[in-house]
Amino acid sequence: MNASAWALLVPVGITLVAAVATVLVVIVAMKDTASGDRATVLKAVAEVIRAVRGSRRT
Repeated sequence: MNASAWALLVPVGITLVAAVATVLVVIVAMKDTASGDRATVLKAVAEVIRAVRGSRRT
């Protein structure tokens, strides 16, 4: 493979892995969670994802 193919495939692969990891984190976090606590759990998951991406909101 030439360099231009790698330059295209690496960012796409990284984005795909990050998206799958995000979905899996949400699925695991929501499993066996009471319906009243789901909003809090989703806010916490969103905060973790933002921290990993490096874009924290205050």
